Amino acid sequence: MPWNKKDYPQSMKNLDERVRDKAIEIANALLDEGYEEGRAIAIATSKAEEWDENHPEHGGK
Repeated sequence: MPWNKKDYPQSMKNLDERVRDKAIEIANALLDEGYEEGRAIAIATSKAEEWDENHPEHGGK
């Protein structure tokens, strides 16, 4: 079952919205690749937090 901004795993409820949106995107892609739901959620949350650290919202040069 794909998730969206209004319907996502309970474990993602405390993530910042930006990180949660990315985690949902990643988790859905992992599900499409055949990952088990629990594993997809764990990987997606970790990767979304890593992505957030590497892509500051208000970064500049």
